[in-house]
Amino acid sequence: MMNIVLFEPEIPQNTGNIGRTCVATGTRLHLIGPMGFQITEKAVKRAGMDYWKYLDVTEYDGYEDFLEKNPGAKIYMATTKAKQRYTDVSYEEDCYIMFGKESAGIPEEILINHPDTCIRIPMNPDIRSLNLSNSAAIVLYEALRQQDFKGMKSEGELHRLHWKTE
Repeated sequence: MMNIVLFEPEIPQNTGNIGRTCVATGTRLHLIGPMGFQITEKAVKRAGMDYWKYLDVTEYDGYEDFLEKNPGAKIYMATTKAKQRYTDVSYEEDCYIMFGKESAGIPEEILINHPDTCIRIPMNPDIRSLNLSNSAAIVLYEALRQQDFKGMKSEGELHRLHWKTE
């Protein structure tokens, strides 16, 4: 099972959107506090819609608490400061992909100890960063693509009509 980790998230709507993406992909969500909101806030639930009740989510008091409860976790750290792109690594089936808080990202004190697992999403140089929810979806779906979307439904069906076959 893939894991998304949010380090001290600040905006409830982002966390709600990411939670919905986690439910849609069978991914576990890890929330490292302190957070800028209460998980019970209406905005989190609204963004996660009625999927929030199906979310596999764990909360932690801080980064050390997260590390202690997930010993040996392979953690890829998404940051604009990384040298390698998110498409340059091979994601393990049970890896963790961490994203930092919206206003500051993952602290450099953490990043400096993990240069080989820091990843970035390429973007125009005039932009500081992408939206957290979008970034999580981009990287998570690359990891899932590398695993051939194992266990996920890959074909859609029309509701009223039928696809033409040749």
